[in-house]
Amino acid sequence: MGYMKELRRLIGTRPIIMAGACVLLVDDKNRLLLQRRTDNRLWGLPGGALEPGESLPEVAKRELFEETGLIANALTLFDVFSGHAFYYKYPHGDEVYNVVTAYQCHDYSGSLEMDGEETMELRFFDAKEMPADISPPDLPIIEQYLLKGH
Repeated sequence: MGYMKELRRLIGTRPIIMAGACVLLVDDKNRLLLQRRTDNRLWGLPGGALEPGESLPEVAKRELFEETGLIANALTLFDVFSGHAFYYKYPHGDEVYNVVTAYQCHDYSGSLEMDGEETMELRFFDAKEMPADISPPDLPIIEQYLLKGH
C-alpha cells in the first residue's frame, strides 16, 4: 500500500475515496475463503487498494496472492460497491469511502499461506457457517454474494 501511505502522510486521517478490489474465492466444496485481519481482528475478504497504473483485476490478483499465497488463474466480475455502507474508519483513525470491485474466483492454484502482516488466519466457510464478526466494509459484499445463492 505504498500510494495510500504516501497520501496519508500528506492529508492525515481525513476521509478519502479509496478504490480497490476484493476476491470471493470459492473452493471445490463451495466454501468462501475469509481472512482474519490484523488491523481490526475481524473476518474479511482478501483485497486492497488500487496502486497508480494498476488495473482492478491486477489489484485483486496481487492482494489475493499477498494475503493468502493463492494465485487467481481466472476472475469473474461479481459487482461494484460504493456508497454510505462502504464508509469505514480504521482502528488507527484513517477514514475512507471505499469503491470496491468484487471478483469471484473458482480457478486458483497454490497453497494457503498467511502474509504475517495483514492476515492472522485463513479459513474456508460454508454459507451456513459464516462468522458473526465480519469486517464492516466486507459485510455487504458477502451478504449480496450469499443472497445470490452461492
